[in-house]
Amino acid sequence: MVGGAGRLLDPPRLRRPGAPARRPAARSDDRDPAAATPVTPQLAAGVGLWRRAEGGVEVLLVERTKHRDLSLPKGKLDPGEALPECAVRELEEETGYRATLQAPLGTSEYRLPTGQDKVVYYWMAQLRAEAPVRAFAPNDEIRALHWLPLDEAVERSTYAHDAVLLRRLAERIATGEADTFAIVALRHAKAADPYVWEGDDASRPLTSRGERQARQVAPSIAAFGVERILVSTAVRCRQTVEPLSRLVDVPPKPVRSLAQDTYLGRGDRLLRRVESAVRRRRPTVLCSHLPVVPAVVDAVASATASPDTPALHRGSMLHTADFTVLHVGGPDGRIVAVETHGAPH
Repeated sequence: MVGGAGRLLDPPRLRRPGAPARRPAARSDDRDPAAATPVTPQLAAGVGLWRRAEGGVEVLLVERTKHRDLSLPKGKLDPGEALPECAVRELEEETGYRATLQAPLGTSEYRLPTGQDKVVYYWMAQLRAEAPVRAFAPNDEIRALHWLPLDEAVERSTYAHDAVLLRRLAERIATGEADTFAIVALRHAKAADPYVWEGDDASRPLTSRGERQARQVAPSIAAFGVERILVSTAVRCRQTVEPLSRLVDVPPKPVRSLAQDTYLGRGDRLLRRVESAVRRRRPTVLCSHLPVVPAVVDAVASATASPDTPALHRGSMLHTADFTVLHVGGPDGRIVAVETHGAPH
């Protein structure tokens, strides 16, 4: 688990230590020796927001007021926040645009003047015509917004690590891998001890910790544009998705093929539900139990004719309130990226 940000498996990583390109780099012997002491990296999240315009594909860069630079929208995590939640919040705060996260774009890593390392996680997001938008006004943080053709954005971006991400975005748009939607496998939050609980196993409720976990993960799951919630009939699973359901205004649908005590022998029914979500390109959450989550992931792989990979295996082994996002898309409609997150500490 990375700090309070949850776990993110297999993100494309861009390791670029040192100061951003095209800016003078601080010499290591010029820094305060105390700054060389290993510290926890500062975590941030951002979005490569793109749209299709009459002249071709455009991407959004922000011009910051203080630094007078051009960069991708991003910002630091707030306390108790997870990375996907941070990405959509920062995008909306800086630009007024609200978007659905698609597949991870990669990370950038660099050293701040204080000597602390900073790691920024980025996602792709296509701006849809129907997406909500708030009018932008120049402020103390962002001076202007710039929608630029991709080639021009690469040339005008201030930082080399942004240019690398923009080139990657251009490649994925060209191959069709930028247009993805999410199928989310969610394990229920912390529930009452089965060895102490006197009722039926399916009636075990969430603990206070589990209720807190359910509230914490809801905004990050919502960041992937949830349109449908399928949930085990067990009380602990239904309670886990309640905060998410309220947040996205989507009623959960109880499904017996996701229940721990009834899923055996119902694999075909589970597969048909997943196939329907894939066929309709409908972002869907499936909330279940530790023994059933691998079957959920296998069903998504089967429905998309995706090969078995180590990332899928790791994404099947979830702690309570962890969730794995399976990004489906590309020219073959297969799983193109896998990431796993958990409730912040």
